[in-house]
Amino acid sequence: MKIKSQFVTRFGGFAIAQLARHWMKTLDYQSAMYDESVDLVHPDFESPAIFLFWHEYIPFPFYLRGHCDLAMLLSRHQDAEWLSQAARHMGFETIRGSTNRGGVAALRELVSAGRMQNLAITPDGPRGPRRRLAPGAIYLSSKIGVPLIALGFGYDRPWRYRRAWDQFAIPRPYSRARVVVSPPIQIPPDLSREQLDECRVQVEGTLNCLTSCAEQWAESNRRVAGCHGISRQAIPLWRRRARGEVADRPANVPAEKARLRYCA
Repeated sequence: MKIKSQFVTRFGGFAIAQLARHWMKTLDYQSAMYDESVDLVHPDFESPAIFLFWHEYIPFPFYLRGHCDLAMLLSRHQDAEWLSQAARHMGFETIRGSTNRGGVAALRELVSAGRMQNLAITPDGPRGPRRRLAPGAIYLSSKIGVPLIALGFGYDRPWRYRRAWDQFAIPRPYSRARVVVSPPIQIPPDLSREQLDECRVQVEGTLNCLTSCAEQWAESNRRVAGCHGISRQAIPLWRRRARGEVADRPANVPAEKARLRYCA
């Protein structure tokens, strides 16, 4: 039974990856970024970083940014094994833990080993409450000095799985998909418990605001200043092998800021 279970899990992960590829590629993607260098594929992107987005929108970055030196923090629950297998097929590494248990130790091991590893966290997962940011990501950023980057995603009138705790969003084929991205958020070191909670509330508010912006943008189809199309891209192999070597990178040029008409 154990062998059969492993086979079913691996096949299920492969099926999820294939479905995500074919379904998500039909969407019309656009992005608005306060700082374009926070995109993993931008030549001036500085690794490592911690990317935050709500659990209900996992397929969005799952499709767009595979093979980009990004690890997903997934729970140790058996239900996450299928997603772990799918992530491997899509070009992600996985770290098993959560923002409250296991993830801190796992990320410390990566950093102490000298790996310039970027991390994707759904801070309301794996069990909710929906759109409520757990403190683990704030603690991680403060402890190791890695900035947070908040990603607000939105689809045009998606279907939602109402029985799920996160009301998981399923985009309609050939509909609009939008993302609004924050600049790097640097959390101060050595925070007290009260300061940690204050930062948690602020980052939660930022992530909710960006998500609302993206959802309104997708539904209205209005033009947003600084927006541009975004496509599925991967970091070339030579750049991944040269991770952490900045001598051959172009000189940093201040990125043009995007001004948003929402959440002003």
